Amino acid sequence: MSITRRNLLLSTGALALSGLAAPRISAAAASPAVGALESSGLIYLAPVLRNGDESTCHGEVWFVYYEDDIFVVTKRLAWRTQAIQRGLTTAKIWIGEFGRWTRAKDRYRAAPYLEISGSMERDPAVHTAVLGIFGGKYPDEWDKWGPRFCDGLADGSRVMLRYTVMN
Repeated sequence: MSITRRNLLLSTGALALSGLAAPRISAAAASPAVGALESSGLIYLAPVLRNGDESTCHGEVWFVYYEDDIFVVTKRLAWRTQAIQRGLTTAKIWIGEFGRWTRAKDRYRAAPYLEISGSMERDPAVHTAVLGIFGGKYPDEWDKWGPRFCDGLADGSRVMLRYTVMN
């Protein structure tokens, strides 16, 4: 099934009605940091370089925690996407809301923290499910951003990234 605005709206409604829009956290993944994913609207993301150092690229991003993975929709040319395409799949996230990372200084570093491994998510069924959850999580902004995410995934100007929590 292709992702269209109509499919997005239908799946958003179906997910909200079915109760699937709520984040699912497995017992094995339960931790203070993973638990914080349920209540936070933002994560602060930084790729990890091959030498193990944290990249200077940072950003606060919207996310969805679904089926024990973290999903982000971003522009195809964003540094988050380019890092994964260059093989820099390990990243660090801090969970919480501290405003733009440039103004947050290092306050976000006191937030719950996870190391994650990223990949490109290309499955249209996952796109549809995750976009529906995004709509439920960010309802005030979704009229503006929902079509941008949906259309961008359809035309290739945006990608969906899947991050798995590392042990």
